[in-house]
Amino acid sequence: MRNEFFPLFYSFNFYLFGLLALASAIAFVTRKSPVAAAMWLVVTMFSLAALYVMLDAQFVGIMQVLVYAGAIMVVFLFVVMLLNLGRPSDAGDIRGKWPRIAAGLVGLALVAELMALARNALDLRLTVSPVPAVVTEPGGIIASIAAPLFKEYLLAFELTSILLLAAIIGAVTLAKKRS
Repeated sequence: MRNEFFPLFYSFNFYLFGLLALASAIAFVTRKSPVAAAMWLVVTMFSLAALYVMLDAQFVGIMQVLVYAGAIMVVFLFVVMLLNLGRPSDAGDIRGKWPRIAAGLVGLALVAELMALARNALDLRLTVSPVPAVVTEPGGIIASIAAPLFKEYLLAFELTSILLLAAIIGAVTLAKKRS
């Protein structure tokens, strides 16, 4: 059975990652530097991935990190560097002592959370839920996600990939016209 620690731990993490996602999304929108904005968007994506994992959607959380925080952010930064939009002085987002103090407090909160989890790890006994029917089918949980993606939503999936390709070609064309 779950003890008293688990609901408190879960609630704390949910609010922590939710507030981190909101704060970093606001920071993303308010940045003047495109490089700094892209880095804040990566923090938002990682926070959303943590929320997905907490909601027992591990595959969606991993795809959030691999696809959005990984591949698409590399494309964004590539375009920013290609167009030379970022200035070296604008890349640093932390000015003054208050953002550094806030970052230190968040780091201390995460370290305290890890220590509390390690201390209560032996007492924390989770009930093992039965395996869902989706996992026991051939193909497992990935097939249940991939089947609609490549059947009902194939057109939208392919149009999105063509749109991303057109955006990259447009960025390269704009960069060549400048030089």
